[in-house]
Amino acid sequence: MDAPLQTSFLVRLAETDDDLKAAQRLRYEVFVEELGGGGALVDHAARLERDRFDPFFDHMLLWDEARGAVVGVYRVMRQDQAEAAGQFYSSDEYDLSAILQSGRRVLELGRSCVHPDYRGGMAMYHLWSGLARYIARHEIEVLFGVASFHGTDVARIAEPLALLHHRHLAPDDIRVRAQPHAFQRMDLVPESQLDARRAMLSIPALIKAYLRLGGFVGEGAFIDHTFNTTDVCLILDTARMNARQARLYQGAGA
Repeated sequence: MDAPLQTSFLVRLAETDDDLKAAQRLRYEVFVEELGGGGALVDHAARLERDRFDPFFDHMLLWDEARGAVVGVYRVMRQDQAEAAGQFYSSDEYDLSAILQSGRRVLELGRSCVHPDYRGGMAMYHLWSGLARYIARHEIEVLFGVASFHGTDVARIAEPLALLHHRHLAPDDIRVRAQPHAFQRMDLVPESQLDARRAMLSIPALIKAYLRLGGFVGEGAFIDHTFNTTDVCLILDTARMNARQARLYQGAGA
């Protein structure tokens, strides 16, 4: 699918089963076919990437109305939705106590992806703008969610992981920590030996977008063999954003 010369984007939440399947179909193209992920509930015959949490999330869809196709997705979960699901999705990978016991309104973000033909353009701008409206409507104060490096070879990404740990580690009051059974240290390279420019070039675009917004990472990474990724937990505290970051968050984001 080549992106058309003229696009007309619409961001809205999934309302029907067909809407949800459109999101899961795009996720299958990206997470399964492109990145080599899997999962117990993935439907290869129908080409749908799904899991048990999908019924509890709100699914934000980016439609290219000129094509009549979903070209970007985000799924988001509030505290009340997590209670209905029994937990946040990220709880399997990270101890979220620091933010869940803060008494603040939190939102989990996940399964963010954009069709390859729409990357590097305005698609993420529109997705982030829709997300900002959702956050304002629900008066969210802290956002979090796992984001991934492709692959599970930690040695290959030691430098970018170390950069995140040394320069973007979350403050104590919102610092989540990878679960003990799968805790992977991120301080694999001393800060004095880092080539910061080279390390930053190796950090995925979505993670860099959160950093530009003033985001932090939790302590430790999680190796996800099911999805063939190395995950970090990103945290964005809206109260800690400066004026410039707030403008990005309310408008462009990435």
